[in-house]
Amino acid sequence: MDLKSGYPFWAIKNGLMYAFPKLEQSVSCDVLVIGGGITAALIAHTLSAAALDVVIVEQRDVAWGSTAASTAMLQYEIDSDLVDLAKRIGEPEAARIYAACAQAIPQLQAIAREVGDVDFAMKSSLYAASSWLHVHHLEKEFAIRSKHGLEVEWLSRSELRKRFDIGYPGAILSALGAQVDPYRMASRLLQKLRKAGVRVFDRTRIASIAPSSKSVLCTTDTGLGLRAKHVVVAAGYATQKWLAKSVATNRSSYAYVTDPLGADALGIWRDTLFWETARPYLYARTSADARLVIGGEDDAIDIAARRDLRVARKVARLQKRAQRLWPSLNLDPAYAWAGTFAETADGLPFFGAHKQYGARVLFAMAFGGNGITYSAIGADLILAAIQRRKHPLAQCFGFERI
Repeated sequence: MDLKSGYPFWAIKNGLMYAFPKLEQSVSCDVLVIGGGITAALIAHTLSAAALDVVIVEQRDVAWGSTAASTAMLQYEIDSDLVDLAKRIGEPEAARIYAACAQAIPQLQAIAREVGDVDFAMKSSLYAASSWLHVHHLEKEFAIRSKHGLEVEWLSRSELRKRFDIGYPGAILSALGAQVDPYRMASRLLQKLRKAGVRVFDRTRIASIAPSSKSVLCTTDTGLGLRAKHVVVAAGYATQKWLAKSVATNRSSYAYVTDPLGADALGIWRDTLFWETARPYLYARTSADARLVIGGEDDAIDIAARRDLRVARKVARLQKRAQRLWPSLNLDPAYAWAGTFAETADGLPFFGAHKQYGARVLFAMAFGGNGITYSAIGADLILAAIQRRKHPLAQCFGFERI
């Protein structure tokens, strides 16, 4: 599956960081993780720390799929607002999900410190009402977040103009957010895991998954066998190919990065993530070298050739929208790209076993706009399932909900 178009900034910036060996002989292990992106790396990190013998296989070079195309804005805020999610699944469960996402950000910070040199930085997050029609809804969102202990501040139009010099009618400023270089994070974490004894293989494609009562036998397209007590399918948006019935809709998102603008020119935006209530929304973050990373213009295209043809036009629209927000900055694209992502009906991911395969095959589908944050939560869910422990989010994030 072709997951990206154009020139993702992280791939250009870092190049191909590590080359892992291709699997050349059959192996056995406690847990086989299928996939080599940021989700697989975070899950393998948790499983390895629990003293499990882990093998990772990736069909491409590691982290070269959706991870390299991610804009990697790390937020506890998900695509379903807390007030909307509460109506759908109940306020206690919705609040538990938001709290877990908030806890995942410092967890990711700790992993980033452990790995080192991944351009991780804590940020605030500004969620702006795109029009006056959205203000009332956003005020309700602010109230429910405040009620459940999330550190938020309401900013009026005048306060937004004074502090951020933008003309939105209202916004929620959240104290908790972060950003990272996702490709660098995944690559360096996988290299660290390999040094700690995790076997990592790239350019190795799994062709079949055959579970039994005591183990799972996976076979590569070259006929090699990998036998594991458990298998975790963490192959990004290609994971759905292993399910008979789709559980999410593939879409495309577009992004570009400017040339370095300088910390002084960026001002307060150097420390602030931005997104808005319009759907599809415009979002932005900075890079370690003071560029603006701007994304959005999502659409329902998941055919690579059609997505490729749309990049230039979509990026031109993004630039026009961003230029209205930051009229004094030169926001010409330096690198532009698009990536496939998947969207669930409720904005929540799927982690756990599916009835199609039974308890020994676990799926890690960190779908939605908060894939990396979801992955940090999902790693604990996967470990709990392997250890046969209950997890408070197992039902919320499980396939049973559909």
